[in-house]
Amino acid sequence: MRLRRRPSNSVKGAPAWMVTFSDLVTLILVFFILLFSMSQIDMMKFKAISESFQEHFFDFYPSIIPVESPPGVESNMGENENENENEMNEKDLSEESLENLLAEVQGFLEKNGIEDVIIANRTERGVVLVLQEQVLFDPGEATLLEDSNAFLNRVGELLANLPNLVKVEGHTDNIPMSSFRYPSNWELSAARASSVINYLIESHELDSRKFIAVGYADTRPIVSNDVPENRQKNRRVEIIISDPKYSKEDFISN
Repeated sequence: MRLRRRPSNSVKGAPAWMVTFSDLVTLILVFFILLFSMSQIDMMKFKAISESFQEHFFDFYPSIIPVESPPGVESNMGENENENENEMNEKDLSEESLENLLAEVQGFLEKNGIEDVIIANRTERGVVLVLQEQVLFDPGEATLLEDSNAFLNRVGELLANLPNLVKVEGHTDNIPMSSFRYPSNWELSAARASSVINYLIESHELDSRKFIAVGYADTRPIVSNDVPENRQKNRRVEIIISDPKYSKEDFISN
C-alpha cells in the first residue's frame, strides 16, 4: 500500500524575524524621540560658547564653511543685544539725571548760603544731604532746634520741586543711650529722622507718601568712633533724594 505524505502546515503572516526587527526599530525610534524632546538649546550658553570659539580659533583660522546658528538663536541673540543696549541707555540717562540733580542741589545750597551747614554728595542711591547733629538737635534729644528751621525750610523748598522719593536716616555714635524717652540709640535715631520729616511735611505741605524714615543707631558710621571728633561726625541725619530708577521697595532696602 502506498503511503501518502501529509501536507505541511503553512505559516500565515510575516516571518518570525520580522516581529523582532519591527520591535527593535520601534524601540530605536522611541529612543531618538526621547533624545530630541530632552535636547533644548540654552541660547545664552550657546552664544557664550560661540563667542569663545570665534575669539580663540576662528579669528586665527577662519573656516571656509560658514558657521550656522540653530533655528531661533540668531533672533534671540539680537533681542538680547537690544535689551542690553536699552539697559545701557537707561543707565546713562539715570547717571545724567543724578549728575544734574547733584549740580542743582549744590547750586541751591550755595545760592542760599547753607553749603557749610549741609553737605551734598552723590552715591549709588542718589543725592545725599548730610546734616550734623549740632545744627539740628541738642545732645540726646530729638526735638528740632529753632535755629535749624531756616535751612530746613530751604530743604523743603528744594524737595517741593522734586518728584523723587526721599529717605531720611538718623545716625548716632556708639555711646549707649538710656533715657525714659529713648531707651537706646535705636529709638533716638528713628525719632530724629521722624522729626525732620514731620517738619518738612507740616511746614511745606509735602506729600507724606514720598518720605521714608529710618533709624540706624550706630550701625552705619562714616568714621571710627575712637575719638570725640569722629563720634560727632557720626551723629548726623542724612536726607537721600533717590535715584529715579529705584522703586520704593528697592529704595527701602538700601
